[in-house]
Parts: sequence; structure tokens; C-alpha cells
Amino acid sequence: MTVTPLGIPRRLLEFTLDGESVRAPEGSTILDACRAAGKDVPTLCEGDTLRPKNACRVCVVEVEGARTLVPACSREAEPGMRVRTGTERARHSRKVVLELLASSVDLSTTPGAARWIKEYEAKPDRFGPDAARVEEEPRIDNELYVRDYGKCILCYKCVDACGDQWQNSFAISVAGRGFDARIAVEHDAALTDSACVYCGNCIEVCPTGALSFKSEFDMRAAGTWNEAAQTGTTTVCAYCGVGCNLTLHVQDNEIVKVTSPHDNPVTHGNLCIKGRFGYQHVQNRD
Repeated sequence: MTVTPLGIPRRLLEFTLDGESVRAPEGSTILDACRAAGKDVPTLCEGDTLRPKNACRVCVVEVEGARTLVPACSREAEPGMRVRTGTERARHSRKVVLELLASSVDLSTTPGAARWIKEYEAKPDRFGPDAARVEEEPRIDNELYVRDYGKCILCYKCVDACGDQWQNSFAISVAGRGFDARIAVEHDAALTDSACVYCGNCIEVCPTGALSFKSEFDMRAAGTWNEAAQTGTTTVCAYCGVGCNLTLHVQDNEIVKVTSPHDNPVTHGNLCIKGRFGYQHVQNRD
């Protein structure tokens, strides 16, 4: 018999979204309501397992009565509010943000970025060849994952996942200020000399590929990475009795990376070093 958890009932509130009356559970964000209504509002820093940071500002919408555009990922829906997602002001703001991001970092592995740049007619090249750009070689100081800060948009998701929202290792933080701000471990040391416990939960939430599995990084460099050819199989981790769910991503009969379902009540997308990286023995053919 299947048991469906009821959860805590939430009162429905009603407001106007792009001229249509919609209902959303109390506590929902504007972005939640947009997704429920099938409206495509772009976002990079929002994550379904983290508290909103509203750092990227790609999801801004116009709320009647508000002086400025508001981030849909963190602004809660309120009864009677009037929200417009596709106004010229909102679209222009998203266009400029995408231009600034794409002109300063590499968005080639950011899901949705190319489509949004085309949709909003963003032109990152308009700032010219002298535009400030993060040019940094990928940091490969271990065999588990790679840090490619040339793709980092400073969304803080890795900091939150490593900190008080999930892992509580506090190995990652923001170093520097202003244009010198960057993600780093303590004293900007090698990862092997830091407090990192190699859970890989920072990789799970990274929206741009700035943090990636070493296996994925190597396959992309070799031109063999092909997500379309990969299959995902969800199973239970066999290392201990917690019962974490693993999703094995397989390409050409080889496990290329391991993730965890975000809706799993045990893991919420998080794993330990064994669950996320301890799969090599499965592929030992000797």
C-alpha cells in the first residue's frame, strides 16, 4: 500500500500574475508561482535545496507599487499583489545581467545560458575586447573534482552548501572584496590542505560547471562527454545504513558521475565522499 504524506496544510493566497489571477500556497515565492503557472523565468543562483540568495538578479520581475525590480526567487507572493514577468524593464534588466556575466566569465557549461542569451538578444561582445574577464586556469589538485573559477558567477551556492545550510564544514568562503571577490578555501590553499571533506555537495548546487567531477572535466577536455547518451539509475548507497539514494549516470557502460535526487527525504541531494565518489570499484573489471 502506498502512503502519501499529507504534510502541513498551507492556506492558498490569490494574486495577479501577468494579468491572470493565480493561487499559490502561503510562503511560496513569486518564482514558485511562475513555475506552477508554466512561465519561464530564468534564474542561476536559485536552488531547490538552498535558501534563496538572490545574487544573480536574472529572475527579476516587476511588482506594482515597488520602486525597483524584485528578485522572484526570494520575494514571497502576497495576497492581491500584481506581478508582471515580461515587461520591457524586466527583460532589459535580464539582458544586461546576462551580458555582464557572459562577458566576464565562461558560461559554456551553464544550462540554459545560451538559450537565454538568444531569447533576450543579449550581446556580451558589445563591451569590447578589453572588458574585464576572469581568466584563470582550472585548479586540478585532487582526483575527485576540479575548480574552474573562470566559470564562477559568485552565486554563493557552494558557500551555503558547505556552510550552515548543509555540510557545516565551512571550507569554502568568499575571499576579497569588490572586483577582487572570489570563492576560495582558507588562505587560498590547495584543496588537499583545506577543511574540505570531499562530500561534493558544492558540485551538486553549482549552476555553471565551475565545480565539476574530475571524470566530467576530463571527458569534456577529450570531447567525449555526451549527456544525451547518458542514462540515470537511482539506487541505494551500500556503504552504510543511512539509506541515501544515489543516481548513477552511465555513459558507454561506465559510471561517469553520481548525484542524489533533490526530493529524497534522506539526502535532499546531498551525499558524503563515499556515496558521491566511491564508485570506482564497480568498474574494476579485473
